[in-house]
Amino acid sequence: MKIISTSGKTWQQLCARQLCRKRRVEERAQTIIEDVRLHGDDAVLRYTRRFDRVRLKPKQLRVTEAETSGAFQHIDPNLVLHLKTAIQNVQAFYSKSRLKPIRLVHDDGVLLADKFDPLERVGIYIPGGTASLVSTVYMTVIPARQAGVKEIVLATPPRPDGRVDPNILVIASLLRVDEIYKMGGAQAIAAMALGTKTVRKVDKVAGPGNPYVVEAKRQLFGFVDVDTIAGPSEIAIIANRHSNPHYVMADLMGETEHVGGVGFLITTSKALARMAKKQVPGGYCIVVKNLDEAAEVANRLAPEHLEIMVNSPKKLLKRIRTAGAIFLGPYSPVTVGDYIAGPSHVLPTGGSARTFSGLGVDDFIRKTHIIAYSKSALEKVREPIERLTALEGLPRHYDAVKIRLT
Repeated sequence: MKIISTSGKTWQQLCARQLCRKRRVEERAQTIIEDVRLHGDDAVLRYTRRFDRVRLKPKQLRVTEAETSGAFQHIDPNLVLHLKTAIQNVQAFYSKSRLKPIRLVHDDGVLLADKFDPLERVGIYIPGGTASLVSTVYMTVIPARQAGVKEIVLATPPRPDGRVDPNILVIASLLRVDEIYKMGGAQAIAAMALGTKTVRKVDKVAGPGNPYVVEAKRQLFGFVDVDTIAGPSEIAIIANRHSNPHYVMADLMGETEHVGGVGFLITTSKALARMAKKQVPGGYCIVVKNLDEAAEVANRLAPEHLEIMVNSPKKLLKRIRTAGAIFLGPYSPVTVGDYIAGPSHVLPTGGSARTFSGLGVDDFIRKTHIIAYSKSALEKVREPIERLTALEGLPRHYDAVKIRLT
């Protein structure tokens, strides 16, 4: 772990880390997207052979009911009980999180309201590679289900034997996922966003992934909605001399299990900084004068996960404005949020927590404004409309009002 100063170049680069993209990744993602747009299933299958080393036929892209039901025979029955506990916690959290639509009725005959409708069809991406992210299935599917999404599609890379990890199939079955496809990478995002003969187009794509997945989501935004443009996983910890150093080191080390994962230690303790420098094989440490400065450093970083591991963490919480998720006290490690607590672990990374929020029910709901005026109400606003349309040089806009009142 490197000890850095907030006045140095490295710090400035870290604060702007969400702006850093590799041209090679951009160009390759663009090529894959265009290939899928032009050649559909054939392109998806070709990239599956190339990147996953798996040969599939078009009819094998979609997981069958027999494959899903057979997956239960290959897992520990006790695991199902633990999965149900996690599912219940996430469902309980999101059952209370939906916003209420606005409805304003005025005496002069004006109705202003919001109409909420769930998205029809949503695509969930579950990464493969070095880890089987079973937890990401329920952390993404449940908010969509609670929003009322009718069709949920899941895409995940196949294993070398051409099958999907049985643990993923089991949790998807428990959550009643409608369709599961054996495809990964940028080609999976393109297939869901643009549609192919086998994979029908979705309205939104959600879920984390490697740099090519992230870049594909960025380039396809507009053809489809996306949850966030996320990067590698990251943790920031605010700690001082009162913090348990073993807890701090364990949490920083946990982040190194993620490919490209980054840890940040923000501390007033030089002794803790020296320990982190010696024990943690990556990341950055910022030594600050006091906890107020620590809060400001955290706000500038806008990390995905922020642990406040000091006495009276709730007091410092009031000063934090930007973070994907915040964990308070010594017994609230990020691991709890990753697997069991309830709020989704799909969070903004790379500093995007300044403007994005963690995945929730509202991400799967489309809001429509409702406006209804009576004739008398329209008469009352006739003059300001006339002045404003004239100011903008759009007289025919006013004509649409005048014709109703003459």
